[in-house]
Amino acid sequence: MTIKKELTDLDKDRIIEMAWEDRTTFDAILLQFGLKEQEVIDLMRAEMKPSSFRMWRERVQGRKTKHEKLRDFREGRFKCTMQRQINNNKISKR
Repeated sequence: MTIKKELTDLDKDRIIEMAWEDRTTFDAILLQFGLKEQEVIDLMRAEMKPSSFRMWRERVQGRKTKHEKLRDFREGRFKCTMQRQINNNKISKR
């Protein structure tokens, strides 16, 4: 029997956000929140509308970037030039 950490609404929102991001792996979610891929899928199913869940599942199923071992690249990450910088957990203004 495993003891599950109780997730706050803020944690759930962040996990859902990370799950939607193309380049955030399930391994990163596991490392940060302790949820395995199937647990993320179950969370998404519970927290999203059925149509949104189906759209997400089609999007991530078999996607190489969601699985660390399947990625073509190993280092570096893409960062949009329009993305804001985060300093001391606050988004800086331009």
